[in-house]
Amino acid sequence: MAFTADDRTAITELISMHGHLCDSGELDRLDELFTSDVVYDVSEFGQEPLLGVAACAATGRALGELNPVGHHVTNVVLTEAAEGRVHALSKGIGVNADGTTGSVTYEDTVLRTPQGWRISHRKVRVHHTPLGGRG
Repeated sequence: MAFTADDRTAITELISMHGHLCDSGELDRLDELFTSDVVYDVSEFGQEPLLGVAACAATGRALGELNPVGHHVTNVVLTEAAEGRVHALSKGIGVNADGTTGSVTYEDTVLRTPQGWRISHRKVRVHHTPLGGRG
């Protein structure tokens, strides 16, 4: 099946919905974004990768007040890979309750499933230095 403009729209909306669900505390709906066996790699935050959608929701609940109040995504770039698979690259901006912010890059593998497009793997890359440290 060809990768269409409708697929691009659906995947971009999927990636965007992450912030809406997290910021509103609707963590029971993360299965609308991720495969049940998602690998959510937050190792750059000093944690082990989260395995499965339930672990992602549980970690969000455990963070409680330490969660950002705003997850914003931008600069979505999609590249078709093997049949039914897309690589997505996007920028994330987190706004904390105290007004501080942080920047990450999301590297996603997105799969076409019977339920629609879902993220099966997400690597969160944290930005600490300008120019990726190559300045």
